[in-house]
Amino acid sequence: MAENFNMPLIGDKAPAFEAVTTQGKINFPQDYKGKWIILFSHPADFTPVCTTEFMTFGSMIQEFEAMNVQLVGLSVDSLYAHIAWLRKIRELEWKDKKHIDVTFPLIEDICMDIAKQYGMIQPNASNTQAVRAVFVIDPEGVIRAIIYYPLSTGRNFDELKRLILALQKADSDNCATPADWRPGDDVIVPTAGSCGTAKERMESKDENMYCLDWFLCFKRENK
Repeated sequence: MAENFNMPLIGDKAPAFEAVTTQGKINFPQDYKGKWIILFSHPADFTPVCTTEFMTFGSMIQEFEAMNVQLVGLSVDSLYAHIAWLRKIRELEWKDKKHIDVTFPLIEDICMDIAKQYGMIQPNASNTQAVRAVFVIDPEGVIRAIIYYPLSTGRNFDELKRLILALQKADSDNCATPADWRPGDDVIVPTAGSCGTAKERMESKDENMYCLDWFLCFKRENK
C-alpha cells in the first residue's frame, strides 16, 4: 500500500520553503509576491521527455514574463546535475529550438522535502522521482490550479499559458471562461443568484450580453 502524503489543494496558501537553485537561494513564494508562479516538477535531469520540456519552457520564458509569470522548476537531483544538464540543453537542437538558455530557477531537492510537501512524490508511480506536477500560484500566494502528468507524457505548454490567461481574465473581469477559451473569445457571466436576477439577465437589453438559457449567459468581447 502506498504511503499517504499530504498535499496542498486549490485555494490553499502555497507552502513556504527556502531552497538552493540554479539561480541562487530563494524564499518561496515570498520572493515572487505580486507575480503569478508556475511551480513544476520533473522526474529527473538527463532524461528525454524532461529535456524536451525544458527546451520548451526555456524558449517561452519571455512569453511568460510578459504575462507576469515566474517559472520555478524542481527535481530531486543535485545542483551540480542541474547545472550540467542545463549546459547540455544549450547544445541541443529540437524542432525550432536551439541554444536554449534556461534562466529560471531550478530547485535542488535531493532529500525530496519540497517534493513531498507538494505531493510531487507519488509512490505508485515512483519512490525516487517526482511526477510531472504543475502548481499555478497567484500573486497573493494562493494555489489556483494543479495539474499532474504521468512520467511518460510531456506537458502541453500552450495549455499552461492558456490556463494562466484564463485565470487572469476571470480575476480582472469577474467572469468565467468557457471550454477551449482563448483571449478575445466571449466569456461567461457569473450565474445569477436568484430567479428574479436570472429573468432580468434573460431579458437584458445589453447588446454585449446574450443567454442560451437562464443559467448560461455570455458577454461579448470586443474583437
